[in-house]
Amino acid sequence: MAIRINGARAIKTSTDLSIRPTASKVRAAVFNILQTRVKGANWLDICTGSGAMGAEALVRGAANVVGIELSAIACQIVRENWQKFAKQDQTFQVIKGDAVKTLRKLQPQYFNLVYFDPPYQSDLYQPVLTSISPLLADRALVITECDRLRPMPDVMGDLICCDRRQYGQTSLIFYEKE
Repeated sequence: MAIRINGARAIKTSTDLSIRPTASKVRAAVFNILQTRVKGANWLDICTGSGAMGAEALVRGAANVVGIELSAIACQIVRENWQKFAKQDQTFQVIKGDAVKTLRKLQPQYFNLVYFDPPYQSDLYQPVLTSISPLLADRALVITECDRLRPMPDVMGDLICCDRRQYGQTSLIFYEKE
């Protein structure tokens, strides 16, 4: 499957069918919403998958992109993809590991933008969203991708829903720190 980043170069994807890349219309919608916030931001991509969201953040000027992914094969693909898009003044890091455990180890890093796209049927939503608060910079935004048939609550720990969007079967929930 070919995924194009910002209408330009394609990224490499995994043949692992459990890795579901964010649909291009959802990716475009997210970056249209965030267009003034990405440049210079610290971006955290939880359940990175193919790395398409982080690659898009790099192309749009994020200063630093950190990805957390459980699959070793996916981590290698993400590193290769992000290397293609990162400019000299940008940094990136791909961490192989469990999302909840890895979040605890990231302190004292702070992120302006967080994209969280776990497998839709996973039990990661609540533990990740209730533990991410210490990593958020002032006015940070956490965007959670989920199945529209599995609605997310308005409050998750210190996070409060500030927007909801739907694109076909995909819902995006935007959270801000209370």
